[in-house]
Amino acid sequence: MKIPGFDIWRVGVAETPIEAIARHGGLAEAKVHWLAETPNATFLADPFGVWRDGRLQLFVEAYDYRTRRGVIQWMELDGELRPSPPVTVLSEPWHLSYPQVFAAEGEMWMLPEAHRSGGLTLYRAADFPRIWEPAARLRLDTPAIDATPFRHGGLWWLAYSPDGPQRWKQGRLHLAFAEGLLGPWRPHPGNPVRVDLASSRPGGTPFMLDGRLRLPVQDCTRTYGGAIRLLEILELTIDRFEARAGPPLRPPSAGPYRNGLHTLSGCGDVTLFDVKRIDRSLSALAARLGSRRSGDGQAA
Repeated sequence: MKIPGFDIWRVGVAETPIEAIARHGGLAEAKVHWLAETPNATFLADPFGVWRDGRLQLFVEAYDYRTRRGVIQWMELDGELRPSPPVTVLSEPWHLSYPQVFAAEGEMWMLPEAHRSGGLTLYRAADFPRIWEPAARLRLDTPAIDATPFRHGGLWWLAYSPDGPQRWKQGRLHLAFAEGLLGPWRPHPGNPVRVDLASSRPGGTPFMLDGRLRLPVQDCTRTYGGAIRLLEILELTIDRFEARAGPPLRPPSAGPYRNGLHTLSGCGDVTLFDVKRIDRSLSALAARLGSRRSGDGQAA
């Protein structure tokens, strides 16, 4: 009998800006610092970060297959990119992942993926980086998956995938826009603006390259989070959208973690990313069966 596999992710920090990774076609040439592997049936994924006083404040999803629920953890990396022990800074009754952390309007914000709550909540740092409070519930056309905020053309934008069947979660792109971060948000009239399993679900931080906006997106044609492509935004207005996807970015040399790459997050002179391996061990299967008996929710 073939044992069903499940995904185990590992986070890396590349000593290369995201723009250089785009120009080089991937991470194959980058110097990488790896976070430690986690205990059996757990993983860290979806890294995002900001720099403060010469130290990298790193936020990740910490997931345990036995509970089927993710929480958001924080760690601080020093100038040599050595991490402190992780600390859980946000936990809810539902699964959390994809902790987009960013500065805007004189505040620090976090927009984690939480579609199993039925919506999308924007958090404000009450005491950065450890204490976060809900600031607004963002009203959209669907519970948003991997919502990615950015500024463009004088507006705030969100790129996200919709709730629904897996082919929607992994192969559709929606947009919304607002004058202010707290809203009100208006869904783009073209939603879904893109339907393509190879280049729709957001997978990192947008950035400018050669005068055009690039959005990292996941290629899920082979497996969930199988690769990252860069979606080049050719036109983006409140009533129009046009884009084209580049080829899959080359992953780093990562030993057994060669089955996927699904987050690419720029952070100044470094880029954060995650890669996966598929675990088919008996101990992993036991943890998964135990989690199914518990009845808890699944990761996105």
